[in-house]
Amino acid sequence: MISKRLLVCLVAGALLGVVCIIGAQVRSGFEKEAVYLFAFWYNRLIMGLAIGLAPASPDLGKVLVRGAVVGILVSFAFFVSTGLEDIIGLLVGIVYGMIIEYAGYKFGGKQPGRA
Repeated sequence: MISKRLLVCLVAGALLGVVCIIGAQVRSGFEKEAVYLFAFWYNRLIMGLAIGLAPASPDLGKVLVRGAVVGILVSFAFFVSTGLEDIIGLLVGIVYGMIIEYAGYKFGGKQPGRA
């Protein structure tokens, strides 16, 4: 069964993946190939999956740190596949991880210990 938190994180990852596609296209002068753009989007979707599978927590500070860590770890896989050239994509992964965690925290249902 897919929890509400997992669904929220997957949707957030998919939406942020679209933002990444737009950003990558603008940064490249609209020269990136479709497979590159799909891989970027898919990376953000996997980030949403990894974050959504993590347990909910009542501590916003801790989940934001966890989001940053998961964000950089998942983004590192894409960064390596670019030949270590897309540093912006790597660094944005930290921020996107935090955004996905926040979405899961805010809209993903009740956290343990919260009313």
